[in-house]
Amino acid sequence: MRDANVLGHTRALPRMSWSPHNLFNLISRTVGKKASEARFNRTSQSLFQQRWLSKRLLRAYHGDHIPEKIFKRWYLPQTIPDVRPRKATANLRGGRNDDLGTDTWRMSRRAQELEKARRRDVEEQKLAPVGSLMWAEVERRIDVFIFRCCFAHSVWEARRLVVHGNVRLNGVLHQNANTRLAPGDMVSVDPSAIRFLQKPPELSSSENTSSPSDSSTTSASSETPSTPPSSSASSDPSPSSTSEAQSPTPPSPSQKTITITPTPSAYLTTLTPFHPPPYISPFIFIPAYIEPSFATCSAIYLRHPTARSGYSEIATPYEADGEVMRSAWEWYVATRPRMRSARKLREGPENRVG
Repeated sequence: MRDANVLGHTRALPRMSWSPHNLFNLISRTVGKKASEARFNRTSQSLFQQRWLSKRLLRAYHGDHIPEKIFKRWYLPQTIPDVRPRKATANLRGGRNDDLGTDTWRMSRRAQELEKARRRDVEEQKLAPVGSLMWAEVERRIDVFIFRCCFAHSVWEARRLVVHGNVRLNGVLHQNANTRLAPGDMVSVDPSAIRFLQKPPELSSSENTSSPSDSSTTSASSETPSTPPSSSASSDPSPSSTSEAQSPTPPSPSQKTITITPTPSAYLTTLTPFHPPPYISPFIFIPAYIEPSFATCSAIYLRHPTARSGYSEIATPYEADGEVMRSAWEWYVATRPRMRSARKLREGPENRVG
């Protein structure tokens, strides 16, 4: 964690964390008081201020532990997808007020109606939120991958697991948290290092305090004398009754065989012992490009994140095709670094290509 007050409520910047403070900041930025700061339809901010604020909000969540200079040099894609609508990038070769390249004043009325209907369909068609793919390289990092697998409470804890030697990549000990995974890589985490698989301190202390009382109850029950047998049981039984007791009676057809099923507590011993912290339901999800296994504490990076019409696999607290994402795209398009040579690419963080 770079800043001790990284989850402060004054800035209210959502981060990759399960903390209740982060949940408060997330609510503040989505439906709370600070949600209006990212709505640029009615604002007095300049275009530069809107783009800078959008970049600040998105960078606070996507790779806050990565410095901005390193992010733009190694984790920003060289070809950023175009997020502008078709209407803004259409070819203006046609007649007056024509953005699709058609001379409407020379067309018949029927053709003009068909052309208007086609334009309406094009504008209403939802484009894929490709702007969110700017953060695809960040999602490939092994520490972010571990956080997405729900093996760590925050991305900072996931980075600490990697650095401290609790993570294996394809069965080999790996301690470089800057590594970008390739499709098919398997990441395994030491179960003893995953916090929500361990019993919380309050549960273990309560069990320790309850164990002496249970033992005292058991000893007291063992010291109590057994009840004396009844007079009928102490009397000598007759030979006829003894023979009847020794001969087994066959079960009648009306009787049913009763099977005793184990109690639910017997099944709990075979399940994975989850002890999740409170208020984590908004953060518990697994992206589609990850295949985790909590029984073995491992996960496979299936493929790179993608986006399709109306859906993006990049998890973000903001709309994948909203104003914040578009403004941040405009910021990085204007400030992207120059093309990197092959020698410079070899100096960057480890980038696995499969």
